[in-house]
Amino acid sequence: MAASTLTEVARLAGVSPATASRVLNGSARTPGPDIAERVRKAADSLGYIPNAQAQGLAKSSSGLIGLIVHDIADPYFAAIARGVQAAARHQNKMVLLATTAGSPADERAAVAAFAARRADSIVIAGSRSARTADRQGNADLAAELDRYCRNGGMVGVVGHAVVGAESDEGYHVVEVPNEELAAELARELAASHAGEFVIIAGPEGLLTSDDRVRGFQRGLAEAGLPPAEVLHTGFDRTGGYEAGLGLAARIGEHGGHGGAGSGTAGQPRLCIFAVNDVMAIGAAAALRSRGLRIPRDAAIAGFDDIETLRDFRPALSTVRLPLEEIGRLAVPGADSGLHEAAAVTVTGEVTLRRSTEPAGEPASWP
Repeated sequence: MAASTLTEVARLAGVSPATASRVLNGSARTPGPDIAERVRKAADSLGYIPNAQAQGLAKSSSGLIGLIVHDIADPYFAAIARGVQAAARHQNKMVLLATTAGSPADERAAVAAFAARRADSIVIAGSRSARTADRQGNADLAAELDRYCRNGGMVGVVGHAVVGAESDEGYHVVEVPNEELAAELARELAASHAGEFVIIAGPEGLLTSDDRVRGFQRGLAEAGLPPAEVLHTGFDRTGGYEAGLGLAARIGEHGGHGGAGSGTAGQPRLCIFAVNDVMAIGAAAALRSRGLRIPRDAAIAGFDDIETLRDFRPALSTVRLPLEEIGRLAVPGADSGLHEAAAVTVTGEVTLRRSTEPAGEPASWP
């Protein structure tokens, strides 16, 4: 069945199409209550569905927020999305979602699609990249976002400012002190670990990963320890698993299954820092697949405190971030308390659990 039109509604209500549009599309210029009621009844009887684009033009607002994440299946992004949804609900808006696998080119395409649908604001969550391979994609993304902001849009970014943006007009950034928190984690781990440290990191040039690597190395230096070896891999569970297999082979070469306080035959345990929790989960799974146990044979810590960790055993040491709050704060607009060119910094908390407890000691952390 063909959808009814605004003209048909106007004819049934006995008014002009312009008057019907003002009633149904939310214009500030509204006719008297009797006429408005007649138009609404006519629309109901015909099953008329208002045109969202026409409503956006009438209200100067589409009621839409665009959200761009790397992977909605990743619990980190899922938690941020919940926060964005909560803020959108508070503003009586709906969320449009795009997943891009971290590709600046795909992010640019998503921005263009959201702009074409007159989204009131756009939120981008996911590490920015300074990799040479992403240079052109970054430039195209920045140009698309700058154009969107010049046309009155607002952009919230989680973590780092958009690489290559011409100005901060229309933008705000929710900053996370990744380097400082990673340094604090390193200092706390250094106090109870005499063995070597290894960092499982994302690709070089991924700014969030680089910040956490740099901070962890600084924390080790402040504790008087040599720098950790850095293994670069995919910034996901698969990357963590692949790195974990290599580390499992290394532990196995030294004998494995050491006594109390050691992870190999008489040698101090390896302490692994994965720059996000899903990488830590992947690395731990790789160690288990080779018959190694945490924390007996190796200690491991992550970063983010994703919800998945509630069911992970042994409980994983990590840095707890307020992920849903980050999502809420990233949504521009009066309801979030943030406006264009604004910035806010959130912080986190080092949370030590069983996965980094000294081997051979009874569990004292959750």
